[in-house]
Amino acid sequence: MLHKAGKNNLKNLTVKFPLGRFVAVTGVSGSGKSTLIRECLLPAVTEAVKKQRKARASVNARGEGLRVTGFESIQSVYEVDQSPIGRTPRSIPATYVGFFDDIRRLFAQVPEARLRGYSPSRFSFNSAQGRCPQCEGAGTIKLEMNFLPPAFVKCEVCDSCRFNRETLDIEYGGKNIAQVLELSVDEAMEFFASVPRIKRPLQALCDTGLGYLKLGQTSPTLSGGEAQRVKLVTHLLTGLKEPDLFDRGLKRNLFILEEPTIGLHALDVQRLVDVVQRLVDAGHSVIVIEHNLDLIAEADWVIDLGPEGGEGGGRIVAEGTPEEIAQKGLACVSYMGRFLRGVLVKS
Repeated sequence: MLHKAGKNNLKNLTVKFPLGRFVAVTGVSGSGKSTLIRECLLPAVTEAVKKQRKARASVNARGEGLRVTGFESIQSVYEVDQSPIGRTPRSIPATYVGFFDDIRRLFAQVPEARLRGYSPSRFSFNSAQGRCPQCEGAGTIKLEMNFLPPAFVKCEVCDSCRFNRETLDIEYGGKNIAQVLELSVDEAMEFFASVPRIKRPLQALCDTGLGYLKLGQTSPTLSGGEAQRVKLVTHLLTGLKEPDLFDRGLKRNLFILEEPTIGLHALDVQRLVDVVQRLVDAGHSVIVIEHNLDLIAEADWVIDLGPEGGEGGGRIVAEGTPEEIAQKGLACVSYMGRFLRGVLVKS
């Protein structure tokens, strides 16, 4: 439970967040959702978890009067936002998640690579030894334009594959390193089926609905929602040794997401819901700031702020299950309740 949340337009709120549940925080723009979660709850519970061994009952956060209780079962707190996972073409999902290192080690173990003395670093497009000398591993050539943004053209030397000919001579399973990076996550799942260290993160990407991404897709081309799900996979993999990411025997974490459905197709929204529900089934807690009605309708608990934005917001208009919120929406000022009612009636 969070006590004395009074930042910005929040009206000194006391808010209960059920643990081990999927909680959706809703409300019109400017109602105080981000302030409550990102500026009040997140720093308070993060500090509380860090000081858990010294202060069991409650922890004051940064002298702002915030107090959080009931946090003792939380082991780690993760904020999974939509900021880019990389701003240059040299960043790709495979490097961000971390399994590209294992792929490069596989290529370095190929007999021909060992005969030539190639190390794993040879198969990185950031290595001067293995990358194309013309584009320096970027796959494109940058052309400066007067009074216009720079233009990027395909590298004719490597045909945008980013590696030099000697590196491409080495093949694993009939494919060179550039061809492997062209595989989608779904295709890579089958290609690396016998390599658990690589298959495990690929399976997690598939579970979050990212099976269509190419391993070598440049990070700046990912949408905010895609980047957020890649981050979620990375957090899931960090420090976990069990093959099943959703095993109930693992430690309990708190995940905070802000509008993860932005830019997602309805089918991908359902996949995201499935992953969130599996996390909750495993004992973790998930708090999502969201406007998407389909996702909100699947939540275990809804906290609706408002009723308006700015000074007209910052209050808890309604809280409860989606069904309860929908009922209250008929008799109170909960806009979310009114819209939720329409979604739940259709379902």
